Amino acid sequence: MKHPGTSSGGKPRTPRNPAKSTGTGRNFRNSRTGYAYRSKTRRDPARDVAFQALRRVDQDHAYANLVLPGLIERARLHRRDAAFATELVYGTLRLQGRYDAIIGLLSDRDIAALDSELVTVLRMGIHQILQMRVEDYAAVDTMVDLARDRLSAGPAGMVNAVLRKVTEHDLSYWLDAITSGLTGEKALSRAFSYPEWIVWALRDALVATGRDAGELPGLLHAQNRPAYVTLCARPGLISADELATAAETYLDADTRLGELSDCAVVLSGGDPRRLRAVERGLAGVEDEGSQLVAKVLAAAPVTGVERTWVDLCAGPGGKTALLAGLARSRDVSVIANEVSPHRAELVRDSTKAFTDQIVQVLQGDGRDFGGLHPGKADRVLVDAPCSGLGSLRRRPEARWNKSATDLKDLTALQQDLLRSALETVKPGGVVGYATCSPHLAETRQVVETTVKNRADLRVLDAPAVAREIIVNSEHDLGPGPYLQLWPDRDGTDAMFLALIQKKSPTEEAIAPKQSETDLEIRQ
Repeated sequence: MKHPGTSSGGKPRTPRNPAKSTGTGRNFRNSRTGYAYRSKTRRDPARDVAFQALRRVDQDHAYANLVLPGLIERARLHRRDAAFATELVYGTLRLQGRYDAIIGLLSDRDIAALDSELVTVLRMGIHQILQMRVEDYAAVDTMVDLARDRLSAGPAGMVNAVLRKVTEHDLSYWLDAITSGLTGEKALSRAFSYPEWIVWALRDALVATGRDAGELPGLLHAQNRPAYVTLCARPGLISADELATAAETYLDADTRLGELSDCAVVLSGGDPRRLRAVERGLAGVEDEGSQLVAKVLAAAPVTGVERTWVDLCAGPGGKTALLAGLARSRDVSVIANEVSPHRAELVRDSTKAFTDQIVQVLQGDGRDFGGLHPGKADRVLVDAPCSGLGSLRRRPEARWNKSATDLKDLTALQQDLLRSALETVKPGGVVGYATCSPHLAETRQVVETTVKNRADLRVLDAPAVAREIIVNSEHDLGPGPYLQLWPDRDGTDAMFLALIQKKSPTEEAIAPKQSETDLEIRQ
């Protein structure tokens, strides 16, 4: 007869280490016998995956879009549970500032003194109660179970108490409560869950592009909404109509074609990695605003016969692949430069469908490229590293991982890259300086500082060029000379683009020292 704790061979089983268990219940060890047993608490797989992802983001400063898919795959979540976990992770990250303020009202301890894992569970619970279609009792009970499973009975009691208080009122009540006594940008920061410096930066950028400061709440709200997945049909490889048909057939998703880029296909859902066109490199995931930046650069006027385009900061390769499709139809080659070995490999993978060697991938520092290859290119794209404030819909954790002090090093790098690009371009050629950030320090100020006192440069009207190629010619892109896209107005990431043309020697000889555009930029 076998006794508890023995194997079929009669040898005592080694007690399982609770920390290494992968079961659905929490393990406990009997201090007298040494045997491990399980509690009756059962893990909710989707919520547990969300908890793990949020902890990785908090502890390791990981990106949710990189860690979450692997956790979902390892947990073998079904499609519905995967969608639930995704919304729970991204929504909690977006609105954690709001939820921390609510926790602060309901806790008798400062939130900074609370265990970070406990705070994560509380944020998850509040998000389900106030933002998701989850019954209050289900949100409370599952979070209490998660706290017991991942933490202990003590924190579980606090989770139960705090979340039950949250269920007593609706979202409107809590927004009024956490903004009581606050006005202006401070109130917006608390209500929409942004660091205050980002709220001010977005306000200044709105006003600088001719929009009213009163539109700021709408922009903040748009940045808090999940972005649809957008695919880019790479020219010469597949059409947007063909790509949309494939997505509708194999992903069971609704689609619409882009309003700005004729290569864009917007999906209602589904995993684009399942599409053969994406697997083969005929198409790729790329925001419509990002596509427009590349297409506007390719459409800008240049002089002379074109032979070479350069993507100076090419990783991960989406814009490079789009440029390659456009360049091939003009018998032009593309050089893709990337400083990171890993990202250089991503560029090679993104452009693998162009088997005619039209794309050459180089690994090197973009700041050195101009000195090594002066006057090499007819068009140069500088998609500069930036704060990412324009892509908060897709990377909500970025708002909490960045600070205003980070901009000093970023803007110095951006200026160096732009100077290198201007050295790379031929007279008569064009440089496109782009960022996925509307922050004035990373956009207009970088351009104005770099072109100041340069009689050989002119800033072109990027919105005017864009209006010639966008699908919906009636779409309002705002005033020039810079192109600034907005999620609330354009449905894209907040991409910025400046087009800078190097004048030909003949133009330099006859041009005045300061053009009207130069004067306008400095004001």
